[in-house]
Amino acid sequence: MKQENYGEVENYFIQHLVKEDQEFSEILINNKKHHLPAHDVSPLEGKFLYLLAKIKGAKRILEIGTLGAYSTIWFAKALPVDGRIITLEYDEKHAIVAKENIEKSSYQSQIELIQGRARSSLENLIAQKVSPFDLIFIDADKASNPEYLVLVLQLAKSGTVIVGDNVVRNGEIINSFSEDPSVVGIRRYIEGLDHVQHELESTVLQTVGIKGYDGFSISVVR
Repeated sequence: MKQENYGEVENYFIQHLVKEDQEFSEILINNKKHHLPAHDVSPLEGKFLYLLAKIKGAKRILEIGTLGAYSTIWFAKALPVDGRIITLEYDEKHAIVAKENIEKSSYQSQIELIQGRARSSLENLIAQKVSPFDLIFIDADKASNPEYLVLVLQLAKSGTVIVGDNVVRNGEIINSFSEDPSVVGIRRYIEGLDHVQHELESTVLQTVGIKGYDGFSISVVR
Protein backbone atom coordinates (compact mmCIF):
# COMPACT_ATOMS: atom_id res chain seq x y z
CA MET A 1 0.00 0.00 0.00
CA LYS A 2 1.24 3.49 -0.84
CA GLN A 3 2.04 5.81 2.04
CA GLU A 4 -0.60 8.36 0.97
CA ASN A 5 -3.27 5.71 1.57
CA TYR A 6 -2.42 5.34 5.27
CA GLY A 7 -4.40 8.46 6.14
CA GLU A 8 -7.39 7.31 4.13
CA VAL A 9 -7.34 3.96 5.92
CA GLU A 10 -7.14 5.66 9.32
CA ASN A 11 -10.01 8.00 8.44
CA TYR A 12 -12.09 4.95 7.49
CA PHE A 13 -11.54 3.46 10.96
CA ILE A 14 -12.20 6.81 12.64
CA GLN A 15 -15.48 7.12 10.76
CA HIS A 16 -16.68 3.72 11.95
CA LEU A 17 -15.04 3.29 15.36
CA VAL A 18 -14.49 6.79 16.79
CA LYS A 19 -17.84 8.51 16.66
CA GLU A 20 -17.71 12.29 16.36
CA ASP A 21 -17.64 13.91 19.79
CA GLN A 22 -18.19 17.68 19.92
CA GLU A 23 -16.11 17.93 23.09
CA PHE A 24 -12.98 16.60 21.38
CA SER A 25 -13.62 18.59 18.22
CA GLU A 26 -13.81 21.80 20.23
CA ILE A 27 -10.48 21.03 21.93
CA LEU A 28 -8.72 20.77 18.57
CA ILE A 29 -10.44 23.93 17.31
CA ASN A 30 -9.35 25.84 20.40
CA ASN A 31 -5.79 24.50 20.14
CA LYS A 32 -5.59 25.66 16.52
CA LYS A 33 -7.09 29.04 17.44
CA HIS A 34 -4.24 29.57 19.93
CA HIS A 35 -1.61 28.27 17.46
CA LEU A 36 -0.58 25.25 19.50
CA PRO A 37 1.56 22.77 17.54
CA ALA A 38 -0.49 19.96 16.03
CA HIS A 39 1.23 17.29 18.09
CA ASP A 40 -1.93 15.79 19.61
CA VAL A 41 -2.49 12.08 19.23
CA SER A 42 -4.90 11.23 16.43
CA PRO A 43 -8.55 10.37 17.24
CA LEU A 44 -7.80 6.69 16.63
CA GLU A 45 -4.77 6.84 18.93
CA GLY A 46 -6.82 8.73 21.53
CA LYS A 47 -9.39 5.93 21.45
CA PHE A 48 -6.55 3.41 21.80
CA LEU A 49 -5.26 5.16 24.93
CA TYR A 50 -8.81 5.38 26.29
CA LEU A 51 -9.33 1.64 25.78
CA LEU A 52 -5.93 0.84 27.28
CA ALA A 53 -6.96 2.72 30.44
CA LYS A 54 -10.35 0.97 30.45
CA ILE A 55 -8.79 -2.47 29.99
CA LYS A 56 -6.36 -1.73 32.81
CA GLY A 57 -9.20 -0.47 35.02
CA ALA A 58 -7.03 2.56 35.81
CA LYS A 59 -8.17 4.83 38.64
CA ARG A 60 -5.00 6.92 38.84
CA ILE A 61 -3.28 8.15 35.66
CA LEU A 62 -0.17 10.30 35.25
CA GLU A 63 0.49 12.11 31.98
CA ILE A 64 3.76 13.87 31.15
CA GLY A 65 3.07 16.42 28.41
CA THR A 66 -0.40 17.97 28.33
CA LEU A 67 -0.22 20.25 25.27
CA GLY A 68 -3.90 21.24 24.85
CA ALA A 69 -5.29 18.35 26.96
CA TYR A 70 -6.66 16.32 24.04
CA SER A 71 -5.13 13.04 25.23
CA THR A 72 -5.74 14.11 28.84
CA ILE A 73 -9.47 14.19 28.27
CA TRP A 74 -9.41 10.86 26.41
CA PHE A 75 -7.83 9.37 29.54
CA ALA A 76 -10.27 11.19 31.85
CA LYS A 77 -13.18 9.75 29.87
CA ALA A 78 -11.91 6.26 30.72
CA LEU A 79 -11.77 6.89 34.47
CA PRO A 80 -14.40 5.72 36.95
CA VAL A 81 -16.24 8.47 38.84
CA ASP A 82 -13.69 8.33 41.67
CA GLY A 83 -10.71 8.26 39.30
CA ARG A 84 -8.13 11.00 38.79
CA ILE A 85 -5.52 12.07 36.24
CA ILE A 86 -2.54 14.32 36.98
CA THR A 87 -1.07 15.92 33.86
CA LEU A 88 2.23 17.82 33.69
CA GLU A 89 2.96 20.65 31.24
CA TYR A 90 6.11 22.78 31.03
CA ASP A 91 4.97 25.44 28.54
CA GLU A 92 2.92 28.19 30.19
CA LYS A 93 0.94 29.02 27.04
CA HIS A 94 0.08 25.37 26.47
CA ALA A 95 -1.02 25.07 30.11
CA ILE A 96 -3.33 28.10 29.79
CA VAL A 97 -5.03 26.65 26.70
CA ALA A 98 -5.22 23.21 28.31
CA LYS A 99 -6.93 24.69 31.37
CA GLU A 100 -9.51 26.34 29.10
CA ASN A 101 -10.22 22.99 27.45
CA ILE A 102 -10.34 21.14 30.78
CA GLU A 103 -12.73 23.67 32.33
CA LYS A 104 -15.10 23.28 29.37
CA SER A 105 -14.97 19.48 29.54
CA SER A 106 -17.19 17.03 31.40
CA TYR A 107 -14.21 15.81 33.45
CA GLN A 108 -12.89 18.99 35.10
CA SER A 109 -13.19 17.62 38.64
CA GLN A 110 -11.06 14.57 37.78
CA ILE A 111 -8.12 16.41 36.20
CA GLU A 112 -5.23 18.15 37.94
CA LEU A 113 -2.85 20.11 35.72
CA ILE A 114 0.58 20.99 37.12
CA GLN A 115 2.54 23.61 35.16
CA GLY A 116 6.32 23.58 35.40
CA ARG A 117 9.32 21.45 34.53
CA ALA A 118 8.27 17.81 34.44
CA ARG A 119 11.39 16.65 36.26
CA SER A 120 10.69 18.99 39.19
CA SER A 121 7.00 18.06 39.23
CA LEU A 122 7.84 14.35 39.28
CA GLU A 123 10.37 14.84 42.07
CA ASN A 124 7.72 16.74 44.07
CA LEU A 125 5.20 13.93 43.59
CA ILE A 126 7.82 11.42 44.78
CA ALA A 127 8.65 13.60 47.81
CA GLN A 128 4.95 13.87 48.64
CA LYS A 129 4.71 10.06 48.58
CA VAL A 130 1.56 10.16 46.46
CA SER A 131 -0.24 6.90 45.81
CA PRO A 132 1.24 5.01 42.85
CA PHE A 133 -0.35 5.34 39.44
CA ASP A 134 -2.06 2.61 37.46
CA LEU A 135 -1.11 4.04 34.07
CA ILE A 136 1.63 6.52 33.08
CA PHE A 137 1.80 8.22 29.67
CA ILE A 138 5.10 9.84 28.64
CA ASP A 139 4.60 12.32 25.80
CA ALA A 140 6.79 15.37 26.43
CA ASP A 141 10.30 16.40 25.31
CA LYS A 142 11.82 13.19 24.03
CA ALA A 143 15.37 14.16 25.01
CA SER A 144 14.30 13.84 28.66
CA ASN A 145 12.58 10.47 28.33
CA PRO A 146 15.44 8.55 30.00
CA GLU A 147 15.14 10.79 33.08
CA TYR A 148 11.38 10.48 33.10
CA LEU A 149 11.64 6.68 33.04
CA VAL A 150 13.83 6.63 36.13
CA LEU A 151 11.45 8.97 37.98
CA VAL A 152 8.14 7.38 36.98
CA LEU A 153 9.32 3.98 38.17
CA GLN A 154 9.27 5.53 41.65
CA LEU A 155 5.60 6.46 41.10
CA ALA A 156 4.57 3.03 39.84
CA LYS A 157 3.65 -0.32 41.37
CA SER A 158 3.37 -3.91 40.22
CA GLY A 159 1.03 -3.94 37.23
CA THR A 160 1.42 -0.25 36.33
CA VAL A 161 1.27 0.32 32.57
CA ILE A 162 3.82 2.80 31.16
CA VAL A 163 3.29 4.10 27.62
CA GLY A 164 5.85 6.16 25.70
CA ASP A 165 4.70 8.05 22.59
CA ASN A 166 6.59 8.85 19.37
CA VAL A 167 9.31 6.22 19.76
CA VAL A 168 9.74 5.32 16.06
CA ARG A 169 10.22 8.85 14.72
CA ASN A 170 9.69 7.98 11.07
CA GLY A 171 12.27 5.20 11.37
CA GLU A 172 15.05 7.46 12.68
CA ILE A 173 15.18 5.37 15.86
CA ILE A 174 17.58 2.96 14.12
CA ASN A 175 19.91 5.77 13.02
CA SER A 176 22.72 5.41 15.54
CA PHE A 177 24.51 8.41 13.98
CA SER A 178 21.59 10.82 14.51
CA GLU A 179 22.38 13.93 16.52
CA ASP A 180 18.72 14.87 16.84
CA PRO A 181 18.13 15.24 20.63
CA SER A 182 14.73 13.58 20.32
CA VAL A 183 16.13 10.54 18.52
CA VAL A 184 19.06 10.30 20.94
CA GLY A 185 16.65 10.59 23.88
CA ILE A 186 14.33 7.90 22.58
CA ARG A 187 17.24 5.55 21.84
CA ARG A 188 18.45 6.00 25.43
CA TYR A 189 14.87 5.47 26.65
CA ILE A 190 14.53 2.18 24.74
CA GLU A 191 17.94 1.10 26.01
CA GLY A 192 16.71 2.01 29.51
CA LEU A 193 13.66 -0.23 29.05
CA ASP A 194 16.03 -3.01 27.98
CA HIS A 195 18.29 -2.38 30.97
CA VAL A 196 15.47 -2.70 33.52
CA GLN A 197 13.91 -5.90 32.17
CA HIS A 198 14.01 -7.21 35.73
CA GLU A 199 11.48 -4.46 36.57
CA LEU A 200 9.55 -4.05 33.30
CA GLU A 201 8.19 -6.14 30.46
CA SER A 202 8.10 -4.01 27.30
CA THR A 203 7.28 -3.98 23.61
CA VAL A 204 6.72 -1.40 20.86
CA LEU A 205 3.73 -1.01 18.57
CA GLN A 206 4.58 0.72 15.27
CA THR A 207 1.86 2.95 13.81
CA VAL A 208 1.13 4.52 10.44
CA GLY A 209 -1.65 6.95 9.61
CA ILE A 210 -2.55 10.63 9.61
CA LYS A 211 0.26 11.29 12.11
CA GLY A 212 2.84 9.64 9.86
CA TYR A 213 5.09 6.70 10.76
CA ASP A 214 5.68 6.38 14.49
CA GLY A 215 4.76 4.19 17.44
CA PHE A 216 4.19 3.59 21.15
CA SER A 217 6.29 1.71 23.67
CA ILE A 218 4.16 -0.24 26.14
CA SER A 219 5.57 -1.56 29.41
CA VAL A 220 4.16 -3.28 32.47
CA VAL A 221 5.87 -3.16 35.86
CA ARG A 222 6.63 -6.69 37.06
